[in-house]
Amino acid sequence: MSSETRPEPDLREMYHASGPWIGQTLYVAAYLGLADLLGEEPMNIGEIAKATESDEDALYRFCRALTALGMLAEHPGKSFSLREPGRALADGAPDGFRDGVLLQSGAVFRAWAGVIHTVKTGRPAFDEAFGMDYFEFLASHPEEARVFNRAMGATMPAAIAALRLYEFEDCRTVVDVGGGDGRLMASVLARHPEMRGLLQDLPETVAQAEANLAAAGVTDRCTLVGESFFDTVAPGGDVYVLSRVLHDWNDDNALKVLRKVRAAMPPHGRLILVETVLRPAEGDIRSVLGDLLMLVVLGGKERTENEWTELLAAAGFEIRRILDDPGMATTRGHSVIEAVAR
Repeated sequence: MSSETRPEPDLREMYHASGPWIGQTLYVAAYLGLADLLGEEPMNIGEIAKATESDEDALYRFCRALTALGMLAEHPGKSFSLREPGRALADGAPDGFRDGVLLQSGAVFRAWAGVIHTVKTGRPAFDEAFGMDYFEFLASHPEEARVFNRAMGATMPAAIAALRLYEFEDCRTVVDVGGGDGRLMASVLARHPEMRGLLQDLPETVAQAEANLAAAGVTDRCTLVGESFFDTVAPGGDVYVLSRVLHDWNDDNALKVLRKVRAAMPPHGRLILVETVLRPAEGDIRSVLGDLLMLVVLGGKERTENEWTELLAAAGFEIRRILDDPGMATTRGHSVIEAVAR
């Protein structure tokens, strides 16, 4: 749809439909575990308040708002039950987003209060609010780190689905740089039994990957390397994969990582990025708002195809092709960028 025929947005309606109070109301539901506590049978607000150690009147008013949002159903006698949309906030729900809500509504939410600092300086509001960058904060706040890791894990199925678009032709060894909990590597090796893998991430993160690799039966084909990719990248791979890594960083830091990969990669090697490729903003609201999240919290960014081309060229790469799932239903905006050495 062209800008000439696109309906004019109702900014007031958009604001009231997505204001922070809605996000924080969902946060109340996620934090208290209402989707795990409630079921199809109505529960009286007094019982809910006792089970969640909450003020009865305040909790009733939040549950009433959650009813208006379609998450709960209200019954006579100030009782509530869970509606189908509310199940997405249950702990461990398939395709759920409880941990994402908890993540966005904790320290990240506080950072957004200082968003003008980001607009004026170009630097993360998070750093200004907490006196440290986000990853330093996670290192010193284990509960926030746990929620972060779980929330990132919830995005893994989309990255795995995107990487299935790539066939890994003539690849004997794949290196997953910033490989996280190992599920992406496990999926690749399970799909390609002739290949070997090397997963590199921080030592504490690599330790978490062992269970997922073992569950997939590929431990004997995967080497784990506990080192920062800012210090070094393991050499010798035929294909280097960075999945949802570079969007965490500004161009200077992303370039440092890419140059480490370029130095480690043999002449025949290939680089595979699983990342968002920003499309025209008028049709990609989730991605452009995700870009603001990267900016405010991490100082990172989502990038357009031209920006990816320029960044990769500065590190000595050129894009060979970009693979997209036509419907983006399972990949959720993730694209696969294949690049080779210039």
